[in-house]
This record gives sequence, structure tokens and C-alpha cells, in this order.
Amino acid sequence: MNDFIAWAKPKLQVDTRLILLYCTVYFLWGLGMNWFGAQIELAKFTFWWQVITCYIVYMVPISLLLRNLPFHTQYAYGLIAMGFLEFGGYAIETSYAYPDNLLDQFFGERTFALGMALFFALYFPLGNWAVGKLYSAMFKK
Repeated sequence: MNDFIAWAKPKLQVDTRLILLYCTVYFLWGLGMNWFGAQIELAKFTFWWQVITCYIVYMVPISLLLRNLPFHTQYAYGLIAMGFLEFGGYAIETSYAYPDNLLDQFFGERTFALGMALFFALYFPLGNWAVGKLYSAMFKK
């Protein structure tokens, strides 16, 4: 455990502006995805504020830990992180999957959480790329 803390601590001690940028981008991204999922009747959070707990409290620290790793490594670790999140969200019913949604129709209802985890694992490498580009454009001279 001490090895993990020693590895993680410097990765989480970054410029406050970078953290605020991650929070802003991920919050807006989360609101947009929650809205889109409800509009197409795929899935949604049970409560709107879960965007904060999921996208900011859970995903921002993981993104910071993964941000300088190769794309495939970020995706692989992101898949583990999102697998736990998706499984937990549907198991305790804080996430709602619409009955007979597009994924269920195409792949079958037993694959829904896996499909969501496979998709949302892309958030880590794509989010790190997008925030990195924005941060460089806004704060690097």
C-alpha cells in the first residue's frame, strides 16, 4: 500500500488550474452524456447529482493517475475502473437502463453493463487527451 501511495501522490499533486479544468470538462461531459442517454432512452443516472460523484469524484482522480500512460494502458485500467462503476451502479440501482434499449436490442440484455464499461473506458485516454490540449492552449505560453 505504501508503494501505491508513493506512486500516486505526485500524480495527484498537480496545478490547481489543471484540476479545475478536469472538473469542468468532465462535469459538462457527464451532464451531456446523462442527457443524451435519457433522450435516446439508453440509460441515465437515477439522480442528476451523480454526475458529480461519478465524473468528478471518481473519474478525475483516476484520469490524473493514468494521464501520462500510453492510450492502450489508460484504456485497460479505465476498463477495470468503469467495470466496477457500471456493475455497482446497476446492482444498487443508482443507474437506470431503459428496458429494451438499443444496446439490449443489438447485443442482448445480459451484455448491457459490459457494453457500457467498454465504451466509457475510452473516457480516460480521450479525456486526458482533450484536457491536455485545452490546458496547453489556455495556460502554456
